[in-house]
Amino acid sequence: MNKILIIFAHPTKTRSKINSALRAAVEDLENVTINDLYSNYPDFLIDIKREQSLCEEHDVIIFQHPLYWYSPPSIIKEWLDLVLEHGWAYGSKGKALEGKIFLQAITAGGDDSTYQKDGCNIFTIGELTSPYCAMANLCNMNWLPPFAVLGIHQGLSEDEVKFHAEEYRRAVIALRDGTLDIEKAKHGQYLNSDLNSIIRRL
Repeated sequence: MNKILIIFAHPTKTRSKINSALRAAVEDLENVTINDLYSNYPDFLIDIKREQSLCEEHDVIIFQHPLYWYSPPSIIKEWLDLVLEHGWAYGSKGKALEGKIFLQAITAGGDDSTYQKDGCNIFTIGELTSPYCAMANLCNMNWLPPFAVLGIHQGLSEDEVKFHAEEYRRAVIALRDGTLDIEKAKHGQYLNSDLNSIIRRL
């Protein structure tokens, strides 16, 4: 089984029903580690060696976070700036992340129609998260499109929250067990656009 590291970043997680549900859906799974950045580093003094060791010990790295002003919360940027050192994450001798799978699990207030060229946000989720695709490429990681839950500001029913949480659990289990078709998944808009089409049945 693959070992999965979920780097969780939400500054007000107790007020986020959907992020709490997504996290709760996977935190009891074997071989899944939740690394809560705001809980571990309330002062933003990130332990670089600890974070690097966690990444080295896992095969799949997921950034789970809301999208604030078209970007992840600021602690994610701090993590990237400090942890992804030259000679460790990238460069001629930086091979620590090579071959690992990377994706984001994001939530956003607007629905999919707002994240289009003719929508009020102008850019797609794929375009807004492209720096993370570039980061994965530089670090020789296998990038996957984000698991995205959109339309939060419109309000999600209990059934919708439950559905998204169950889909997240399915996706994480498939990544852990190696039953997710990585190459096919790369071509989707979102990882969870149609999980049935990318999860192989054994």
